[in-house]
Amino acid sequence: MEDGAKQAILPAGAPAPAQAEQRRAFPSGMLRLSLGFLLLAVGAGLSAFGLFLAHHSEAVAAAAPALFRPCVAAAVPEEEDALERWIRPPARARHAMTDEELLWLASSAPRARGHGKEGYPFRRVPKVAFMFLAHGPLPMAPLWERFFRGNEGRYSIYVHTMPLYRANFTSDSVFYRRQIPSKVVQWGQMTMCDAERRLLANALLDISNEWFVLVSESCIPLFDFNTTYQYFQNSSQSFVMSFDDPGKDGRGRYNLNMAPEVRLEQWRKGWQWFEVDRELAIAIVRDTFYYPKFKQFCRPGCYADEHYIQTMLTIEFTHRLANRTVTWVDWSRGGPYAAHPATFGRGDITEEFLRGIRGGEACMYNDQNSMMCHLFARKFAPSALEPLLELAPTVLGFG
Repeated sequence: MEDGAKQAILPAGAPAPAQAEQRRAFPSGMLRLSLGFLLLAVGAGLSAFGLFLAHHSEAVAAAAPALFRPCVAAAVPEEEDALERWIRPPARARHAMTDEELLWLASSAPRARGHGKEGYPFRRVPKVAFMFLAHGPLPMAPLWERFFRGNEGRYSIYVHTMPLYRANFTSDSVFYRRQIPSKVVQWGQMTMCDAERRLLANALLDISNEWFVLVSESCIPLFDFNTTYQYFQNSSQSFVMSFDDPGKDGRGRYNLNMAPEVRLEQWRKGWQWFEVDRELAIAIVRDTFYYPKFKQFCRPGCYADEHYIQTMLTIEFTHRLANRTVTWVDWSRGGPYAAHPATFGRGDITEEFLRGIRGGEACMYNDQNSMMCHLFARKFAPSALEPLLELAPTVLGFG
């Protein structure tokens, strides 16, 4: 009777309660069944995709964008590339490091295991780092360009100028973007040695640099690149002029406050234009023992660039030095008390003059007599460039 009463008050045409329940239940069950099939299909698709990745991970990783790389493909290529990232030289010479940061980083620069030029756990082509210490422009750049031509991969270049100078070399020049961050340099003061250490530190960041040559904007090469390269490669010593001068311009510049780090009998003098190997370059930028003494007590008329590196390396690495420079200069024009060597211009450049520089002296090379003593020469004025370019192919062997 209650059911009959409920049915009696339903609106006309409305379905009975049992019929309504059946209609609600039917679509809900179908929906659950459809979702079940869909989930099964998605699961099967993901499993198939996972199997595909497992079998073809290397190909997928190579084709995928950098932001989407399957983790299963990362292990082998990343390990192979790890060392390459560490030994790759900086793309450009400029950076934002302070001198303190730069010297610290260069002090821990890698070097060969043991002595010698081998001992690296990878294939390494040793390079010569040419470090140009200049006021501004490089007037001899066209001659150097010819010297370097065709020898890519066996040299690197670093240029230190006054801070405000900006070189305008084009992108096809070997000097393009080779200017390092610099500071003001004053002749005869410790800032000159700071610039040399700055150049060495930047060059040490390239692990392939094995020999480090300091030259100026007035320097020229005297032989072709391959001859120069072989000279350094085959030498058992580095070329730093260091000698004991008992006169007023030698021991006469010594300050007693340098002791005990540097004693009078250890005091040495020499021209600043040097060539050192990688181990000695690291020693120079790492030095915190001798440097403070020279900075404090070697002031004009003590010229630090003629004493600091020469004395420090003689104390620490006596047998590693040839005690001569490979850069020729002429002090005769200015007399015995000249502050600067002679400068040569257009009228001085002849075949006879250049051949005389190349082979006019005798020296020791690997404990044997040699007539090939100088690889570079200075000082040359901008006016000397044109005749040098003309004579370079026949006399200097390049160009």
